[in-house]
Amino acid sequence: MSGHSKWASIKHSKGKADKQRSKIFSKLSKEISVAAKLGDKDPAMNPRLRSAIQAARSANMPKDNIERAIKKSQGNIDNSYEFSRYEGFGPGRTGVIIEVLTDNKNRSVSNIRTIFQKFGGILGETGSVSYQFEQIGQIKIKKELMSANDALELAINSGAEDCVTTDLHHEINCKKEEFNSVREQIEKKPSE
Repeated sequence: MSGHSKWASIKHSKGKADKQRSKIFSKLSKEISVAAKLGDKDPAMNPRLRSAIQAARSANMPKDNIERAIKKSQGNIDNSYEFSRYEGFGPGRTGVIIEVLTDNKNRSVSNIRTIFQKFGGILGETGSVSYQFEQIGQIKIKKELMSANDALELAINSGAEDCVTTDLHHEINCKKEEFNSVREQIEKKPSE
Protein backbone atom coordinates (compact mmCIF):
# COMPACT_ATOMS: atom_id res chain seq x y z
CA MET A 1 0.00 0.00 0.00
CA SER A 2 1.27 3.42 -0.86
CA GLY A 3 -0.43 5.36 1.93
CA HIS A 4 0.40 9.05 1.71
CA SER A 5 3.80 8.66 0.09
CA LYS A 6 3.89 10.30 -3.33
CA TRP A 7 6.93 8.22 -4.32
CA ALA A 8 5.14 4.96 -3.49
CA SER A 9 2.16 6.01 -5.62
CA ILE A 10 4.45 6.83 -8.55
CA LYS A 11 6.35 3.56 -8.09
CA HIS A 12 3.17 1.49 -8.23
CA SER A 13 1.72 3.26 -11.28
CA LYS A 14 5.06 3.18 -13.11
CA GLY A 15 5.49 -0.51 -12.28
CA LYS A 16 2.09 -1.30 -13.75
CA ALA A 17 2.82 0.72 -16.92
CA ASP A 18 6.26 -0.91 -17.31
CA LYS A 19 4.73 -4.38 -16.99
CA GLN A 20 2.23 -3.65 -19.79
CA ARG A 21 4.96 -2.12 -21.97
CA SER A 22 7.20 -5.15 -21.39
CA LYS A 23 4.38 -7.48 -22.47
CA ILE A 24 3.88 -5.52 -25.71
CA PHE A 25 7.63 -5.40 -26.43
CA SER A 26 7.93 -9.15 -25.87
CA LYS A 27 5.12 -9.86 -28.32
CA LEU A 28 6.59 -7.50 -30.94
CA SER A 29 10.07 -8.99 -30.47
CA LYS A 30 8.73 -12.50 -31.16
CA GLU A 31 6.98 -11.29 -34.31
CA ILE A 32 10.19 -9.60 -35.55
CA SER A 33 12.25 -12.75 -34.86
CA VAL A 34 9.80 -15.01 -36.68
CA ALA A 35 9.53 -12.62 -39.65
CA ALA A 36 13.33 -12.42 -39.93
CA LYS A 37 13.65 -16.20 -39.59
CA LEU A 38 11.05 -16.95 -42.28
CA GLY A 39 12.38 -14.45 -44.83
CA ASP A 40 15.24 -12.11 -45.56
CA LYS A 41 16.92 -10.23 -42.68
CA ASP A 42 16.72 -7.02 -44.73
CA PRO A 43 13.42 -5.17 -44.11
CA ALA A 44 13.50 -3.77 -47.66
CA MET A 45 13.29 -7.31 -49.04
CA ASN A 46 10.96 -8.79 -46.40
CA PRO A 47 7.49 -7.14 -46.17
CA ARG A 48 6.50 -9.08 -43.05
CA LEU A 49 9.66 -7.96 -41.23
CA ARG A 50 9.14 -4.38 -42.42
CA SER A 51 5.59 -4.44 -41.05
CA ALA A 52 6.73 -5.90 -37.72
CA ILE A 53 9.45 -3.26 -37.37
CA GLN A 54 6.96 -0.51 -38.16
CA ALA A 55 4.59 -1.85 -35.48
CA ALA A 56 7.48 -1.92 -32.99
CA ARG A 57 8.46 1.66 -33.82
CA SER A 58 4.87 2.84 -33.41
CA ALA A 59 4.90 1.24 -29.92
CA ASN A 60 8.13 3.19 -29.14
CA MET A 61 10.25 0.05 -28.93
CA PRO A 62 13.98 0.97 -28.66
CA LYS A 63 16.12 0.44 -31.76
CA ASP A 64 18.54 -1.94 -29.99
CA ASN A 65 15.62 -4.18 -28.97
CA ILE A 66 14.54 -4.38 -32.62
CA GLU A 67 18.10 -5.18 -33.76
CA ARG A 68 18.46 -7.78 -30.99
CA ALA A 69 15.26 -9.49 -32.12
CA ILE A 70 16.56 -9.67 -35.71
CA LYS A 71 19.91 -11.10 -34.54
CA LYS A 72 18.05 -13.60 -32.34
CA SER A 73 16.48 -15.10 -35.47
CA GLN A 74 19.92 -15.91 -36.93
CA GLY A 75 21.15 -17.95 -33.99
CA ASN A 76 19.83 -21.12 -32.43
CA ILE A 77 16.64 -20.27 -30.61
CA ASP A 78 15.45 -22.50 -27.78
CA ASN A 79 11.82 -21.65 -28.55
CA SER A 80 11.14 -21.92 -32.25
CA TYR A 81 7.94 -20.00 -32.96
CA GLU A 82 5.83 -20.98 -35.93
CA PHE A 83 3.06 -19.18 -37.76
CA SER A 84 -0.15 -21.21 -38.07
CA ARG A 85 -3.52 -20.46 -39.60
CA TYR A 86 -6.77 -22.12 -38.56
CA GLU A 87 -10.20 -21.83 -40.13
CA GLY A 88 -13.56 -22.58 -38.63
CA PHE A 89 -17.18 -21.63 -38.24
CA GLY A 90 -18.54 -19.57 -35.37
CA PRO A 91 -22.16 -19.28 -34.20
CA GLY A 92 -24.57 -19.01 -37.12
CA ARG A 93 -21.96 -20.56 -39.49
CA THR A 94 -19.94 -17.33 -39.50
CA GLY A 95 -16.54 -17.84 -41.16
CA VAL A 96 -13.54 -17.30 -38.84
CA ILE A 97 -9.83 -17.28 -39.65
CA ILE A 98 -7.37 -17.39 -36.75
CA GLU A 99 -3.68 -16.67 -37.26
CA VAL A 100 -1.36 -17.59 -34.38
CA LEU A 101 2.31 -17.48 -33.55
CA THR A 102 3.06 -20.49 -31.38
CA ASP A 103 5.89 -22.60 -30.02
CA ASN A 104 3.60 -25.65 -29.69
CA LYS A 105 1.16 -26.38 -32.54
CA ASN A 106 -0.59 -29.23 -30.74
CA ARG A 107 -1.41 -27.11 -27.71
CA SER A 108 -2.61 -24.24 -29.91
CA VAL A 109 -4.94 -26.35 -32.03
CA SER A 110 -6.34 -27.97 -28.87
CA ASN A 111 -7.00 -24.56 -27.28
CA ILE A 112 -8.60 -23.20 -30.45
CA ARG A 113 -10.81 -26.27 -30.84
CA THR A 114 -11.93 -25.91 -27.20
CA ILE A 115 -12.78 -22.23 -27.70
CA PHE A 116 -14.79 -23.01 -30.84
CA GLN A 117 -16.74 -25.76 -29.06
CA LYS A 118 -17.35 -23.62 -25.98
CA PHE A 119 -19.02 -20.90 -28.04
CA GLY A 120 -21.00 -23.07 -30.45
CA GLY A 121 -18.60 -23.23 -33.37
CA ILE A 122 -16.50 -25.88 -35.07
CA LEU A 123 -12.92 -25.97 -36.30
CA GLY A 124 -12.87 -26.49 -40.06
CA GLU A 125 -10.41 -27.86 -42.58
CA THR A 126 -7.83 -25.71 -44.36
CA GLY A 127 -9.60 -23.83 -47.16
CA SER A 128 -13.10 -24.26 -45.72
CA VAL A 129 -13.45 -20.54 -45.00
CA SER A 130 -10.56 -18.69 -46.66
CA TYR A 131 -12.25 -18.52 -50.07
CA GLN A 132 -14.80 -16.12 -48.52
CA PHE A 133 -12.14 -13.58 -47.55
CA GLU A 134 -9.98 -11.21 -49.53
CA GLN A 135 -6.69 -10.03 -48.06
CA ILE A 136 -6.14 -6.33 -48.68
CA GLY A 137 -3.90 -3.59 -47.41
CA GLN A 138 -5.67 -0.77 -45.58
CA ILE A 139 -4.22 2.59 -44.57
CA LYS A 140 -6.19 4.90 -42.31
CA ILE A 141 -5.64 8.67 -42.23
CA LYS A 142 -7.30 10.86 -39.62
CA LYS A 143 -10.10 12.92 -41.12
CA GLU A 144 -8.76 16.17 -39.61
CA LEU A 145 -5.50 15.88 -41.58
CA MET A 146 -7.06 16.27 -45.05
CA SER A 147 -10.28 16.64 -46.96
CA ALA A 148 -12.06 13.76 -48.69
CA ASN A 149 -11.03 15.10 -52.12
CA ASP A 150 -7.35 15.30 -51.07
CA ALA A 151 -7.51 11.74 -49.70
CA LEU A 152 -9.07 10.46 -52.93
CA GLU A 153 -6.47 12.24 -55.04
CA LEU A 154 -3.69 10.86 -52.85
CA ALA A 155 -5.11 7.33 -53.18
CA ILE A 156 -5.33 7.60 -56.97
CA ASN A 157 -1.80 9.00 -57.30
CA SER A 158 -0.32 6.31 -55.04
CA GLY A 159 -1.89 3.42 -56.98
CA ALA A 160 -4.52 2.37 -54.44
CA GLU A 161 -7.73 0.66 -55.52
CA ASP A 162 -10.28 2.43 -53.31
CA CYS A 163 -10.72 5.33 -50.87
CA VAL A 164 -13.61 5.44 -48.40
CA THR A 165 -14.32 8.27 -45.96
CA THR A 166 -15.90 7.37 -42.60
CA ASP A 167 -16.81 9.47 -39.57
CA LEU A 168 -13.30 9.26 -38.09
CA HIS A 169 -10.88 8.72 -40.95
CA HIS A 170 -10.17 8.09 -44.63
CA GLU A 171 -9.54 4.42 -45.50
CA ILE A 172 -7.26 3.80 -48.46
CA ASN A 173 -7.46 0.20 -49.71
CA CYS A 174 -4.98 -1.54 -51.98
CA LYS A 175 -3.77 -5.02 -52.90
CA LYS A 176 -1.84 -6.78 -50.13
CA GLU A 177 1.28 -7.04 -52.31
CA GLU A 178 1.23 -3.29 -53.08
CA PHE A 179 0.69 -2.13 -49.49
CA ASN A 180 4.27 -1.01 -48.86
CA SER A 181 4.64 0.95 -52.11
CA VAL A 182 1.29 2.69 -51.54
CA ARG A 183 2.25 3.49 -47.93
CA GLU A 184 5.58 4.96 -49.06
CA GLN A 185 3.84 7.13 -51.67
CA ILE A 186 1.39 8.41 -49.05
CA GLU A 187 4.20 9.13 -46.57
CA LYS A 188 6.06 11.13 -49.24
CA LYS A 189 3.07 13.46 -49.62
CA PRO A 190 4.28 16.98 -48.80
CA SER A 191 2.75 18.54 -45.69
CA GLU A 192 0.60 21.57 -46.30
